[in-house]
Amino acid sequence: MTLRRELLGEIRSLDEHELRRLLIFARGLLVSRHGVEVPDRAPKGSVTYRQERVRCGREGCTTCPHGPYWYAYWREGGRLRSRYIGKELMRTSPS
Repeated sequence: MTLRRELLGEIRSLDEHELRRLLIFARGLLVSRHGVEVPDRAPKGSVTYRQERVRCGREGCTTCPHGPYWYAYWREGGRLRSRYIGKELMRTSPS
């Protein structure tokens, strides 16, 4: 399967932050489909995915904690970074 030219053009136009988000999303798809962490071929390290329950901070909330929600974790410049993915690691499109 080849990627459409339009899609490749859109990917090329992404800034660094958007490319990192795309990478996290694609790795999440691979993890959800294959059930294992995909080895990172780049020398920088890997992304770890995990589900977490979070508190909303509203006083008197009777349903806390909420979730579980997916988060991605990776190391960047010696710091641990995280990014919210969403309720689903992989969104399925209707067939």
